[in-house]
Amino acid sequence: MAFAHGALATGVEPAKDLRIDPAPCVAAAAANDDDRTIGLCGALIDNEKTDKADRIKALVARGAAFGRKDMTDRAIGDYSVALQLDPSLASTFNARGELWRKKGDRPKALADFGAALKLNPDHFVAKANYKSLALELEKLGALKAVAGKPSFNCATARRAVERAICANPELADLDREVNASYLRSFGEIQNPGEKRKLQREQEEFIARRNAGFGRPGYNLQQEMKKRLQEINGIDGY
Repeated sequence: MAFAHGALATGVEPAKDLRIDPAPCVAAAAANDDDRTIGLCGALIDNEKTDKADRIKALVARGAAFGRKDMTDRAIGDYSVALQLDPSLASTFNARGELWRKKGDRPKALADFGAALKLNPDHFVAKANYKSLALELEKLGALKAVAGKPSFNCATARRAVERAICANPELADLDREVNASYLRSFGEIQNPGEKRKLQREQEEFIARRNAGFGRPGYNLQQEMKKRLQEINGIDGY
């Protein structure tokens, strides 16, 4: 009482509560107003008086806003700080994983999706992200294993055109793609007549390729790309 009386007597006001009201930050985030979210939540994050729970919410909200504005590194930074403060946020792990995937860092993305699922096995979005990325990595591994290899065995290649394809990784990849598209299309066609037609066209392409290679004006790569486009037009790929 004496202190309060003295403070009033000398004109000194009691110290004010310097905490910032989190409501404006929350409201801006709910309205998807990214610029206001970044500004209002940023002030909340930087204030030493902000409660831990409010700071985490502000970090997550600002991280989402940064992400929508394609400020990926800053979004990852906010999510990372939030996860340091509370490592039980499954959705934040998933959100950061999506950003890592966007940056092309698949291992970090997969780790974050896995962490989200460990925290919440029923997290639908994280489960879908983990599955699609795992399949993508598996496919990339398979493609890497056959990169630069054609659809046929180069050890037994006898024709000049086959040796040329084996010697050029780009042509080898194109040959494998042509063959894979042909096999896929052949397997999907139900009509026997259409199957025979596709098979005949493929055999004619191989025959023209073998006969035309090395002749003036013949462009092997161009003809292979043309054939690939013809096949893909059949099944709409």
